[in-house]
Amino acid sequence: MLSQRVLQTFLAVAEEGSFAAAAHRVALTPSAVSLQMRTLEDELKRALFTRDGKTVALNAQGRALLPLAERMAALYAQMLQADTAGAAMAGTVQLGAVVSGLGRLVQATLDLKRRHPALDLHVSSGKSDRLIAQVESGDLDAAIVVRDPVQSRPALAWTPLYTEPLVLLVPAGTAPGGVRALVERHPFIRFSRAEHTGQLVERTLRRLRARPQEFLELNSIEAIADLVRDGLGVALLPLLDGRGWQADARLGVVEIPQAAEAREMALVQLRTAPKAAVIAAIAEGFRSRGQVPGGG
Repeated sequence: MLSQRVLQTFLAVAEEGSFAAAAHRVALTPSAVSLQMRTLEDELKRALFTRDGKTVALNAQGRALLPLAERMAALYAQMLQADTAGAAMAGTVQLGAVVSGLGRLVQATLDLKRRHPALDLHVSSGKSDRLIAQVESGDLDAAIVVRDPVQSRPALAWTPLYTEPLVLLVPAGTAPGGVRALVERHPFIRFSRAEHTGQLVERTLRRLRARPQEFLELNSIEAIADLVRDGLGVALLPLLDGRGWQADARLGVVEIPQAAEAREMALVQLRTAPKAAVIAAIAEGFRSRGQVPGGG
């Protein structure tokens, strides 16, 4: 049986990129960390890391395990809070969300507030980088953000929520064609390259070997979708959860299976968050909202 300590060590190695750095974080020796990871690989009957000297990185199997390990760690933290959950459901909690996740977060907080009137829940919106910085500084207790798995932030704990695959959004009635042809045939409205989502778009364009007709660059998904509705161009965007674009009479949604890019949405909090029970309840409420219009 996997122990919580082994899971925490696995998460530390995944974030730190070396056994030595992970050992410092989990208060073990590097050799003990290495032994734990070998034992984990033996128990799961698959390699989880690529090893290059003193550095290690998750391989495909390790990356597949990571969100499961994070969820198990979050559930364990919730179990530890169970005995004091009633007392914890009070006080002020500061939350944040990117615009696309705001609706579902507000619904989840309202549901929790109805069950626990002593809670004072505040919700604000912003860009992912800003929200993550506010969580790190303690200005926010938790936030719903777009996660960039490449970034290592040892002080933070992540709870995966859902993923949004990139799709090509086109005006309704657009003549069918391959994704690359559509991107090159019509004016292309690009999501800002300064954002993680924009970097996903850029990588997808490179994978498609597409040379778009650059038309406009914005940092609002909804504003871009409105321009596509008006027939002003096409755009690569994450398929926003709960928006119902596939049923929109003014839009066409073209899947991009070969692109294999998706935006990962997650709840982020400090590993030492003092209001873990409340945050765990909000995360569960967020998930239970499912395909609520205005969500994710």
